[in-house]
Formats: sequence, structure tokens, C-alpha cells
Amino acid sequence: MNLYRRLLAMVKPYWFKLAGAMICMVFVSVMTAGQAFLVKPALDGVFLKKEQVPQWIKNIIIQLHLDSLLLKKDMEMLLLLPIAIILLFLFKGIFEYGQAYLMNYVGLRIVADIREKLYNHLQTLSLSFFTKTPTGILISRITNDVNLIQGSVSNALTGLVKDAFTVIGLIGVVIYRDWKLALIALFIFSLVIIPIKEFGKRLRKFSRKSQQRMGSITTFLHETIAGNRIVKAFNMEDYEKRRFAEENNRFFKIVFKRVKIRALSHPLMELLGGIAVAIIIWVGGYRVIQGELTPGAFFSFMTALFMLYAPIRDLNKVNLEVQEGMAAAIRVFELLDTTPEIKEEEGAIPLPPVSKGVDFQDITFRYGEETVLKDISLHVNVGEVIALVGMSGAGKTSLVNLLPRFYDVEKGQILIDGHDIRKVKFKSLREQIALVTQQTILFNDTIRNNIAYGNIHGCSDQEIIEAAKAAHAHDFIMKLPEGYDTLIGEQGVKLSGGERQRLSIARALLKNAPILILDEATSSLDSDSETEVQKALDQLMKGRTVFVIAHRLSTIRNAHRIIVLSDGQVVEQGTHTELIALNGEYRRLHDLQFKDDGLRLWKAAKVKKIY
Repeated sequence: MNLYRRLLAMVKPYWFKLAGAMICMVFVSVMTAGQAFLVKPALDGVFLKKEQVPQWIKNIIIQLHLDSLLLKKDMEMLLLLPIAIILLFLFKGIFEYGQAYLMNYVGLRIVADIREKLYNHLQTLSLSFFTKTPTGILISRITNDVNLIQGSVSNALTGLVKDAFTVIGLIGVVIYRDWKLALIALFIFSLVIIPIKEFGKRLRKFSRKSQQRMGSITTFLHETIAGNRIVKAFNMEDYEKRRFAEENNRFFKIVFKRVKIRALSHPLMELLGGIAVAIIIWVGGYRVIQGELTPGAFFSFMTALFMLYAPIRDLNKVNLEVQEGMAAAIRVFELLDTTPEIKEEEGAIPLPPVSKGVDFQDITFRYGEETVLKDISLHVNVGEVIALVGMSGAGKTSLVNLLPRFYDVEKGQILIDGHDIRKVKFKSLREQIALVTQQTILFNDTIRNNIAYGNIHGCSDQEIIEAAKAAHAHDFIMKLPEGYDTLIGEQGVKLSGGERQRLSIARALLKNAPILILDEATSSLDSDSETEVQKALDQLMKGRTVFVIAHRLSTIRNAHRIIVLSDGQVVEQGTHTELIALNGEYRRLHDLQFKDDGLRLWKAAKVKKIY
């Protein structure tokens, strides 16, 4: 019921259209009941002798001054009935169109609102959530699950209200015609509730399982399509085909169980309907023979009964659709109810422009149960270039991820100009931090919009060009067919690694933030590309407070200070010369890398000599 309430709460903005749709539904139901009601006057007034018309009906006709219907044989009734039927169907069609238009508008609008709300909520969630949740699962929630809700909201809500009104109208007709027969029919039809409830319960269970499996398939597709180059390079096409076939087969089995439930529900409803009709025909026929009912009244009753079966059967279909939608709604609301781990504090203030520096005070940080950083204290002055080095897993990236509050510290605090970053607004904090990473994130958009990302409507073309020139990207951009308006494809697939990296540097330059984080910005580039990118980075670092993470120690020799991390702790710090003289961890890393670089150069020279 909580799910229903939450979905219905979303209807409030559209109550006027919903009210109009319900009015139309009432009239559709009245017209449907009217079709059954006309059967009796048609039979008793036209096709049967007037002597068979009960006296009370004759009295009503006389009171309404329609005596001519009794005096002019059956011609007047014969003329009036077709006109009444045509008008009945005309108005029914008009109201059906009205209710379909209005209800589908409301249903589709609600679903669009849910999809938008879901996406907006995703943007508020912390980075840790996206680390733990596969991308395919999230895509499946926003697309597949929301589409199922669409069926339960628009189609099911329309059918539920319309069929409910129709059932009420037709029940009124059958009770009016013969209340004894009506009681028998309603008792039999009430038994339908049992299978409807059971089918709905089982369908929701399998529907939820199928949605989970679809999320797994979406994740699988996202990984293998994005990583297609690796799949081909390692000749793993057959392996991936088998994996997909297994996932697909699991999905098929679950969906087929849903199909079996739907397939079984229809014949069972037909059987119950057939039993009800058989009993009513026997009882009603006996009463007609006994003279307790006119043939017109009995056939009017039977017509209403036959017409009553359709909406009851449709209510079963609607219930099945609602159950599938509710299973999807559970998953959607689970996501909507996920709270961000990193929240902006109430009363947070804007962070003033950075003028003094950054302080890490006794920082301790965990990923789950693992302590990644332990009691780190560090002061960084404005304009200082700080290099972070250490073996993989030492905590370098974790430390810089705390600065823009991608994660929060477990103990200690980070101060910028004396302001605890947990007490300042997200927007003002992140506006003052630019980020260039090893994994270049670009969007399937124009080069212009990728460089201007974060300030698309607030910068001029000239500013974009100047940023590109400073990043040594302008020349290659101008060689492209459409220059700055060139679409670069998903993740910038149409560009080389060095070109993509220079675009990300141009983006950071245009942001013009006082704090810069460079996380392995050149580690994946070849020598020529690295040279170009390093020139761009040198331009980017001027006048900024910079945190550099680099495995290649040759790129950070000129840093003002080098911080050496090991097992989540600061073990050494100083300039390159000072750390070499210490003959500690940094010297070990330096010698190890120098040895590897020397071996690599020797091998390259030997290969060159051979060829």
C-alpha cells in the first residue's frame, strides 16, 4: 500500500486531467450498461407480443404520455431503438476517446516525472555508490524498470478505473433485472478473487527476478561492448558468446515463468465464467418457463452478465500488469530512497577564494573495513606543487579524492584557508578544484562543449580557443573536418590518447581553478604524446596549488615537495635531492624505476641495432 500511495502522490499535479478522465469513464460505464438495458425493450417492445409486456411497464409508458407506443403497434419502438443505439454508441465513443487521451497523458507524464526524478537523484549520490553499483544495473533501473511502471500507471490505472465503473454499472443492471439471479452470479464471480490474488503474487515475484536478471544482462553488454578491443585482442569472442548465452538463457527461463502464469490465468477465468453462465442459463431458463421472468428481462440480464465478464477478466489482466509494475516500483523506490553518504551540512557557507593553503590534519580514511590512510597531517601552501609518490595501493589517489569531498574522512579534518571542507557548500568547494586524471572522461559531444564542460553557456568561443592553445590542442583540432564542432564519439574514441588528454587539460585550464589535481595524467601516453601533454601541464600548473600523482618519478623532480606514502602513511617528504640523500623509500623507488628504465632503453637500442 505504501508503494501505491507513493505512486498516487505523483498524480496530484495532474488531478484536473484525472478528474476529467474519471468523468469520461463514468459516462462510458453508463453507456455500456445502457446497451444491456436496451435489450429488454427491444425484445418485449418489438419482437414479442404486447400482451407479454408487464402491466407496470405499460403504466409507466402511459404516465410518460407515450401511449402511442401501445396504440401504433410496434413501429414507433422500432424507429426509436436504432436511433437510441446509434446515439448510445456515438457518445460512448466520444467519452472513450476523452478518457483514453486524458488517462494516458497522466500516466505517461507520471512515468516521465519518475524517470527524471530518478536521474536527478543519481546525480546527488556519492562516488562510493557508483563504485559499488554496476553501471548496467543503473541503466536497467532507469529504462527497463521505469517502462514497466509506465504500463502499471498509464494502462493499468486507465483499465482499473474504467473497468471498475463498468462493473458497477452492469451489476446495477443485473440486480435491477433479477436480484435472485444476480446473487448467484456475483457469488460465482467473487470466487475469481482467489486466483487473481495468487497469480498476482507469483507474477510480482518472477517479475522482480526478471528485472534483476535484465540488470545483469545490461551490465554484461556495457562491459563487453565498451571493452570490445580487449575481447578481440585476446580471442575471447567464443568465451563471451557462451557467457552471454548463459545469462540470456537464465533470463529466458524467468520470463517464461511469467508467461506461463499469464497463460494459465486466462483459461481459468474463462472456465469460471463458463460455469457461471451455465448455472445462470439453467436457473433463469427455468424461471422463464415458470412465467416468473419475461424473455426480454432474462436476455437483458444475460447480456449484462456477458458484458460483465469482460471487465472482470480485464481486471485480472490489469492486476497482473500492476504486479509487474509494483515489482519494478520496488526497485525504483529502493534507488530513490538511497541516501548520499556525503551530504552538505545544514548552514554550510560558500568557500571564499583560496588565498592561504590546504591543511590535512590527522586524516584517517577507510574503504569499507580496510584502513587506507592513517593519521596523515600535511600543510600545503598556496602556489606549491606537491607530488605524491608510492607503490600501488599506498593511498595517493585516496588522499586527493578527499579534497573535493568525493569521500569523507573518518577521523581528522581537511581545512582550506582554515575552513573545514565539510562545512562549506559543495558547489563553492568544487568550483575551486580542477581535475585531470589518467582515465580521460570525455562525452559524445563536440570538442567545443567538452572543453567548456562545466561552463558551457558562460564562456566565449575565444576563451575556448585560448584554453585549447594553452593545452597544445588547437593545432590538431583545426585539422579535424569540423574543427571545434567535431563530434568526438563515446569517450572521445575518434581521438588519440594524447589528443584526449590535451582536451581534458584544456577543460581544466578553462575552469581556471586555484587548486589542481593531476592523477597519473601522463602515465598511459607514448613519448611523443607525453612531451606535448607535459608542455600543456606545465602551462596549466602555473600559479596554482597542485597535487601531482605520478609513477614516473622523472616527471616530478621539480616539485616543491615530494610526499612519499607507504601503507597509508607519510614516511618521507622533501625535495628530490633531499629524498635521494635520505637513502630511504623514495631512493628505493627511484633506483628501482631507473633500473627498469635503463633496461627498457637497452632493449630498445638492441632491437634498433638488429633492424
